[in-house]
Amino acid sequence: MQPPVHAFGQVFVRLQPHLASLDIFLRDQVARFEPEIRSMADYCIDTSGKRIRPALVFLSGWRGDEAPSPDLVKAAAVVELVHLATLVHDDIMDEAELRRKRRTAAREFGATAAVLLGDALFSHALHLAAQFPTTEVCLHVAESTRRVCAGEIVQTLRRGSTDISREDYWRIIDLKTAELFRVSCFLGSRLAGSPAAYVEAVTSFGRHLGIAYQVYDDLADFFGDEQRIGKTLGTDLSSGKITLPLQILLDRLPPAERAGLNEEIAGRRSPQMLLRFSQMKELGVFPSVADAINAEIATATEALSAWPTEGPTPLLLELGSILREQVAALNPEPPKPAQAG
Repeated sequence: MQPPVHAFGQVFVRLQPHLASLDIFLRDQVARFEPEIRSMADYCIDTSGKRIRPALVFLSGWRGDEAPSPDLVKAAAVVELVHLATLVHDDIMDEAELRRKRRTAAREFGATAAVLLGDALFSHALHLAAQFPTTEVCLHVAESTRRVCAGEIVQTLRRGSTDISREDYWRIIDLKTAELFRVSCFLGSRLAGSPAAYVEAVTSFGRHLGIAYQVYDDLADFFGDEQRIGKTLGTDLSSGKITLPLQILLDRLPPAERAGLNEEIAGRRSPQMLLRFSQMKELGVFPSVADAINAEIATATEALSAWPTEGPTPLLLELGSILREQVAALNPEPPKPAQAG
């Protein structure tokens, strides 16, 4: 059985006051948009998302159960708005129908308007970042936003091509996904006044957790359940996007089958999703990808090994443990219990 969408809920229970403050702040931001597009912004600033990146801001700056500081709430809103903007643009490029169990912004408002809506969300995030008394927040957010966009651009230019190495793949996900995890952890720990060495450790944790999470997301595109995950599955193959599951499948298929899959990735043949899923199970793609995810989680965990007594450490490590559980829950052939005797 797969976990619910809010699989990080065990950790998020502690963050309820923080996330409630974030939702109030984000709803207030809707009124800052021009009247003509407020309903569109409100459609995107939805409370049903997982809020993983804002949670990383709060957890990295954790100082107990007291009310979150206004600076952490604002920083969490900044990274969430950047993330929402990337989702709007991703769904346009993927031609996705669903996001969080409802129509994507591109389907609701049209692709052209959705592009500009994503731009408006990006712009407002930078507007908020510029309101901090130090330029450091805006500097890091702007740089991270550029890196996220660079990752998306590189991936877009490589769509339909199988000439992508493992190194290319890791570079793309480091930019497009891990970067926001990284900067979320940096902002939370930095704004909380943590020691510089701990800020560096937490930032490294966030980066490797982000890489692991993106590989998990790529795995879920084939092994997930659309109703539980809340978004269209199979979009990577149908949009010609090479991910680790597809790379491993290509490596293990015989030449004739590999040629057929290349045709599907290039868009010259309709994707054979059921066939490819069956082949992934038969050729052991799932355990290989799961091993890669768990290796990144282990690297993230190691980054915090010298800081066991810092308040955020156990909460951040719990996120890694939960992600491992999510990966295991996707397994189409879970390990059989050992027989007694």
